[in-house]
Amino acid sequence: MKIDVSQSMKNTSRKMLDAFVDSAFQFVDQPLLPSQSNLAPVEEIGEAVNVNAIEGEIPVDFPEGVYIRNGSNPLFGGLKSTVSSFGKTNQIWVEGEGMLHALYFRKNASGNWIVSYKNKFVESESFKIEKERNMPVFLPNLEGDSLAILISNLINALRLGTIAKHYQNVNIFYHSRKLYATGDNYLPQEVDISTLESLDYWDVNGAWDRPFTSHPKKAPGSGELVMLGFDGMKPYCVVGVISADGEKLLHKVDLKFNRSVLNHDIGVTKNYNVIIDHPLIVDITRVIKGGQLMKYEEKATARIGVMPRYGSAESVKWFEVEPNCTFHIVNCFEDSNEVVVRGCKAVTAIIPGPDWGQDKFEWFSKGFKSDDADGLTESGYLLHRVHEWRLNVATGEVKEKYLTGADCSMDFPFINEDVTGLKHKYGYTQVIDSLASSISGICKYGSVAKLHFNEEINEQPVKAEYHKFPENTFCTGSTFVPKQGGVEEDDGLIITFVHNEERNVSQVYIIDAKKFESDPIAILTLPQRVPYGHHGVFVSMPNQA
Repeated sequence: MKIDVSQSMKNTSRKMLDAFVDSAFQFVDQPLLPSQSNLAPVEEIGEAVNVNAIEGEIPVDFPEGVYIRNGSNPLFGGLKSTVSSFGKTNQIWVEGEGMLHALYFRKNASGNWIVSYKNKFVESESFKIEKERNMPVFLPNLEGDSLAILISNLINALRLGTIAKHYQNVNIFYHSRKLYATGDNYLPQEVDISTLESLDYWDVNGAWDRPFTSHPKKAPGSGELVMLGFDGMKPYCVVGVISADGEKLLHKVDLKFNRSVLNHDIGVTKNYNVIIDHPLIVDITRVIKGGQLMKYEEKATARIGVMPRYGSAESVKWFEVEPNCTFHIVNCFEDSNEVVVRGCKAVTAIIPGPDWGQDKFEWFSKGFKSDDADGLTESGYLLHRVHEWRLNVATGEVKEKYLTGADCSMDFPFINEDVTGLKHKYGYTQVIDSLASSISGICKYGSVAKLHFNEEINEQPVKAEYHKFPENTFCTGSTFVPKQGGVEEDDGLIITFVHNEERNVSQVYIIDAKKFESDPIAILTLPQRVPYGHHGVFVSMPNQA
């Protein structure tokens, strides 16, 4: 009988490492505060369940399709910490397996709406490993004592082939008739739109071999998909352009960064790609070196890069801007010689949170208080305000200013995707998002905002309308659904998952974008609680049985 010595040695080594981890590391649940009850995970519901509790009426011209939101849903009861003789490590608030929550809108033969709800885990390779073993396996490594982080990195790599789990928990996007879940730190994973079953990772037929941003953008006109991928090892940041049919990687370029930072979003215009490089975002290279994931400490000036669609690293025109942390771009467009960038800007990064050893509740609570209008010192440093940068590609001049005030936090922006990369009149954001409420416990009201952008920069903020929710009700995954046959940019509906903290009830609101401050057109009460999450998408699926 032939014996595979190499495989036997690998199996023996793995068993020894497993035994070492079991004896040396203790997994501990991180406690949730009372205000964080809707961050607790839920189980899969199984087969789709009809939604019959509907207040109001779903519009006749609402498109048939599916509204899907992604979010973190830890597999074993909640976020974990590990305690060992090397120290302590924690998972941080953005971790947890991806779970998709989907609402299907279909019409029967009589033209009546049939709405059903389904949820399902995104089954990444790391999810499958822990699901098969029915226990936590990956050691947390994003926050904690430096020695414990270094040891956790090493053990994860030797034992599991990667230092970190592949979380597909941030966004869900649609390209060339395929749906993908993303999580910034690995390849996107295709998902069956009808069943939510997880399919293969998408590497663009072998041409893309690195992480993939959670917010790729379709270029106006061509329909090409523009994205970037950051990594903890060189090349740190790479921009790519994928064909409209999703089959070919048309362009790939290393931007030659000298460090790795979490670039969560990328912008596009008709001719350019837009890259925000901000020193206040988190420094990924620290994890590789065994240090705590922290905000980048160099006192460097932030910059925004304007890159021709198929340009090289040398073709990027960099503009120095005020230091900032901008995770999410509202939109970008060209206006004569200027590239206009609108995004949700804060003065410090919410990821990973406070420095190791600080009180988390106190840090988050102060961060979301608006006592300090500029958020520069004692409070308000996590409040996001809509900001505009005007970058003159001919002269190199930069003009920038806040478009909204510091009285509330606006983030998780969205627009009518038909105007992506083009001059636009409107933008939408979530206001006092669910994370701010849950972590700080200081927020009582949530809403979504409709922003009417001014044509010129002036000293006044943009006009804002607010669709306010009941007290202690907050939303996640909001998105714009264009009306069939719509002519104007705001001919459409806003759809969003909401949760009422007092009643512990999860619902979906449908709001008329043109009658923004009016009552919802329809409120659909879901058959189970939906934890707060991240981003959502609506995909039109006409004539689906």
